Amino acid sequence: MLDSKDLEQLKQRGIAPEQVERQLAQFKSGFPFADIQRPATIGDGIMRANEADNQKYTNLYDAEIKAGKKVVKFIPASGAATRMFKSMFEFKNADTQKQTELATQKPYDKFFAEFDKFAFAPSIKALNPQSKADIVELMLDDKGLGYGQKPKGVLKFHAYGTEARTAAEEHIVEGLNYANSDGIINLHFTVSPQHLDLFKAAVVPTQKRIEASGVKVNISYSFQKQSTDTLAATLNNEPFRDADGRLVFRPGGHGALIENLNDLDADMVFIKNIDNVAQEHLLPTTTLYKKVIAGYAIEKKHIVDNILTKLDKADYSAINEAVSFMNSNMQVNYPTGFDTMSNQQKATFIQQTLDRPLRVCGMVKNEGEPGGGPFWVKGTDGQVTLQVVESAQIDTNNAQKADILKKSTHFNPVDLFCCITNRNGKKYDLTKFVDHNAGFISYKSLGGKDLKAMELPGLWNGAMANWLTFFVEVPVETFNPVKTVVDLLRPQHQPKN
Repeated sequence: MLDSKDLEQLKQRGIAPEQVERQLAQFKSGFPFADIQRPATIGDGIMRANEADNQKYTNLYDAEIKAGKKVVKFIPASGAATRMFKSMFEFKNADTQKQTELATQKPYDKFFAEFDKFAFAPSIKALNPQSKADIVELMLDDKGLGYGQKPKGVLKFHAYGTEARTAAEEHIVEGLNYANSDGIINLHFTVSPQHLDLFKAAVVPTQKRIEASGVKVNISYSFQKQSTDTLAATLNNEPFRDADGRLVFRPGGHGALIENLNDLDADMVFIKNIDNVAQEHLLPTTTLYKKVIAGYAIEKKHIVDNILTKLDKADYSAINEAVSFMNSNMQVNYPTGFDTMSNQQKATFIQQTLDRPLRVCGMVKNEGEPGGGPFWVKGTDGQVTLQVVESAQIDTNNAQKADILKKSTHFNPVDLFCCITNRNGKKYDLTKFVDHNAGFISYKSLGGKDLKAMELPGLWNGAMANWLTFFVEVPVETFNPVKTVVDLLRPQHQPKN
């Protein structure tokens, strides 16, 4: 099926032929639905912290930073903000009569009535728009701000008097509050190559202001690797080819970023989406719960590292300690005859179970937002573990699974803290802990021809499926995404009254 030209094309992209063969097989078989057993809830997979817990975990995190552990804030920020302006493009492309009608309807009525509240409004008004159509055109097109083609990270999100901050700058300000390690803030943005210069320019004002106070802002960037692109297939599950007969590849989705995360020089990593920021006056709550999920992760990691260090030395007193920990925090399916196994056999099973990267995911109460949530999920090995599951991974035609989904109480806001080194300080190879059966297949078209596209297991879904996972409830005030432009008119994106 693959000829010599195909193999050369794969070599140039850094893709192994076996990878393509596996993807073709997955197009044929499809991906299995997640075998959800029950939703994770408070007391059953989700920890709710009280004030004493908050103080304890904050102290734990601060102590780890003081001990010299390197922390990086990782922000997925690739792609243009096209979906954020979808409705505005519809307005722009309508005729004059239709625009007049739309201007009185949602969301346009709010957009125009409160236009002056947008942080980017002064920049547009300086261009002297003469109509509502001019305002939208100057916002979207290159003759104005060009926001329709730019990534969210470089858009002016928040106004502070006569100044405005981009989303990327707000992540720096956040980092100053909870990711400041010995006077250094480490941030890493994953961006599209064509947007790199935009990001570098967008962060300059805040970076200079913070560095003038004596804090070093260390910003690094990376691109999604070509080697993580996925093959496109025909509807008959054969390689899709362009007009020149070459294989067609597509970006593999945010799950591809496990490679970028794997390349980081860090002991611990915060992960948060580019558009999930708020005005600075709301930072105290965000800062507190960032430290809470971090401290909770560190507490678990210290316990796991202590157990594994003892077992490395054949100190089998750690076996009972490990079993107690696993029974309290996990739903472990022990091998048959575990109680009668030798200490070495027990130790081997425990090491296989616990010697993994560790993450804590913040979870907010479900208030109807679309997307993933926390569940107990049964894997192909029979183990039941905590997972972040997208609704598309759930067979809603199965009445039992649909009922489990309906009973879910919490939502995934993409608020993670990750420990990516082992007990000896050596980084885990994160690519070894991916569940390759947790991807997605969607239908697209190219040149008028239908095709199948494959998304890799999502970064916080299948790409981290085989990590040690814990969930902590965080308040909804810490979740402030900007999915559409009018979201910037919400109170959390406006100056304090």
